[in-house]
Amino acid sequence: MKTITKVSELKEAVKAAKAEGKTIGLVPTMGALHDGHLSLIRRAKEENDFVVVSVFVNPIQFNNKEDLAKYPRTVDADCEKLASVGADVAFVPTVEEMYPEPVKETYHFGPLEEVMEGPQRPGHFSGVAVVVRRLFDLAEPNRAYFGEKDYQQLAIIRNLVEQIHYPLEIVACPIVRADDGLALSSRNMRLSPAARAIAPTIYDTLSQAAEMAEYEEVDEVKEWVMSTLASFHEVNPDQCPDGLKFEPEYFEIVNARTLQPIEDWDEAGDDGAVGCIAVWLNGVRLIDVVKF
Repeated sequence: MKTITKVSELKEAVKAAKAEGKTIGLVPTMGALHDGHLSLIRRAKEENDFVVVSVFVNPIQFNNKEDLAKYPRTVDADCEKLASVGADVAFVPTVEEMYPEPVKETYHFGPLEEVMEGPQRPGHFSGVAVVVRRLFDLAEPNRAYFGEKDYQQLAIIRNLVEQIHYPLEIVACPIVRADDGLALSSRNMRLSPAARAIAPTIYDTLSQAAEMAEYEEVDEVKEWVMSTLASFHEVNPDQCPDGLKFEPEYFEIVNARTLQPIEDWDEAGDDGAVGCIAVWLNGVRLIDVVKF
């Protein structure tokens, strides 16, 4: 595996691969890699001849400076993991390398960004689109790989590809979970031991919500999920020392394609419905998704 820090070097590596007729797979990441990331890379390896993995904490998609400062950075360990799963290139640029000039471009995604993460994180999806567009331009991939845990981001990136008419395939990959059900996330490493012990409650609650959908209305399922998590510390005080508690930010049940909230299960139609949640725990913001 080759570790590249310069845009010019990445362009040269991609040009050489394409000259040999190789297909390019791109896996954009912000590092702090876990088995979820590695599953994306393995799939990219199966479906492409040459795999580029970016490791870049993108500052312009953070609207919380503290969150940006605390985001885990483990570049050396990341590169070891990338080499172990056969990545061809680890692209590890500096902020100055990615953004040599002030960023002026913005992207808009209409109703897709007006729900869930959008109101909570103004400018976030435009920042994601800027960096992903630049990575597309640099790596010129045939396919790019994203996890379904960031379900709204996945829809946004598909829309971006339509906007810029980019000739590539966006490949959605299933959520990878720990043995106890917690969706793997780089932010998990910031959880205290006590918080990590109860974090799987998020997935347990979503799983029960999926079962409830067979006989309860949409609003009742939403209310139950929010109240169950918000009251967990009261019902289970022995598991929540030092004021530890879940603080659910939102739980929305939406059309799986349009991401618009539904009021009745029939509104999902052939697209189906998904439930998307964001929860604060131990000062760490966790997200997850369940399909209904």
